[in-house]
Amino acid sequence: MSLTRTSSAQREQRTRGLREWAIFAAFIGPNILLILAFIYYPLASNVYYSLLDWRLGSNSADFIGFGNYVTLFTSPTGLDMWRVTLIFTVSTVVISMALGLALALVLNKQIPGRTVARTAVFSPYVLSGVGVGMVWNFIFDPQLGLLSHVFAFFGRNSPEWYLDPDLALLMVIVVYVWKNLGYCAVVYLAGLQSLPKDLLEAAAIDHAGPLRRFVSISLPLLGPTTFFLVITTILSSMQAFDILRIMTPNGNGTNTIVFELFLQGFGVYQRAGYSAAISVVLFAALFVITAVQMRYVERKVHYS
Repeated sequence: MSLTRTSSAQREQRTRGLREWAIFAAFIGPNILLILAFIYYPLASNVYYSLLDWRLGSNSADFIGFGNYVTLFTSPTGLDMWRVTLIFTVSTVVISMALGLALALVLNKQIPGRTVARTAVFSPYVLSGVGVGMVWNFIFDPQLGLLSHVFAFFGRNSPEWYLDPDLALLMVIVVYVWKNLGYCAVVYLAGLQSLPKDLLEAAAIDHAGPLRRFVSISLPLLGPTTFFLVITTILSSMQAFDILRIMTPNGNGTNTIVFELFLQGFGVYQRAGYSAAISVVLFAALFVITAVQMRYVERKVHYS
């Protein structure tokens, strides 16, 4: 009789386990199918397309293996794309975070109108990149733009921002920093307001000046905030597109990796296979950057 009860309990346990797995599969199954259909299948298809010499809209394509990747890493156009991407990403990330931290330190003070100032600083971040690009196009216009009048006031002619590749890159960096500065400032402000007040007060009692308190206490404790911003701003800058497309429709010195992907695949070139290779490399680069940051940089972050 005891054996019968034991076998019955085992069957009941297996039945309960199967029922729980069935409920789990019923809930998680649709999500897995959607992920496979809309993420991994397009990713696998894109890898296959990157191995083809295929023009967008063409009914035929030639298999060329890693030819598109070789072109991407050896051609003058491909090498220039990496140079522009590196300059644009490093400049926008470093400047946005540095100015954002400085703004956050100011906005963290008990000053009149700081709520309005915080709103004004953050507002550009939520604006449409297309609208921002159009407004700044008017500002940088060499003939009618606001900057042209500023240069004229000092007896100088406005530079040809759109014709000089270096100036065009500088122009979009300025605009992109302006748009995303508020994001870094607000995130740093949240980090500053979460710092333990007792440590700062103890340092002040020990006659540590504001600079010493910031360097020795505030900055290390802002490690998690800085770490978060480094990841998000790098990923955002490497995927920048809307402002670049509006202000420099055909590139001319602003061909970052995402912009070059668009120009090659959907612009004048219609090189769908080459564009797919760029997107695969972009995915791999973002994955590696995130993995390295999570694996090594996070070790040096001090969490309170």
